Amino acid sequence: MIRLSGLAAALLILSGAPPAWAGDAASGDRLFRTQCAACHSSEPGRNKVGPSLFGVVGRAYGTAPGFRYSPASRDAAVVWDDESLDKYMADPKSVLPRAAMPYGGLRNPAMRADILAYLQTLK
Repeated sequence: MIRLSGLAAALLILSGAPPAWAGDAASGDRLFRTQCAACHSSEPGRNKVGPSLFGVVGRAYGTAPGFRYSPASRDAAVVWDDESLDKYMADPKSVLPRAAMPYGGLRNPAMRADILAYLQTLK
């Protein structure tokens, strides 16, 4: 895995660019538990306050089975891929301004890359 220097990571944060390195799924699993699991499950069909994130990569926004989405979320034209998930985790309101998710975002690109690597294992 490639790790960037503090200056390079800061430039990525300031540029808004997606992370340029592969994340670590094991670290992402731990981060998921601290950053996401209060509201989201990683188990298929187990929704909480937020939808299950099992199978989220490649899924259209607003389509997790059994979760009741707001109209703004159901009508969103977003398919979750690395780029859209990274942008959403950094600043949810910039991707879906009218969505109900009360999360301010995760600014650290390395942490987002790790969570993305973990989400990719949930298939």
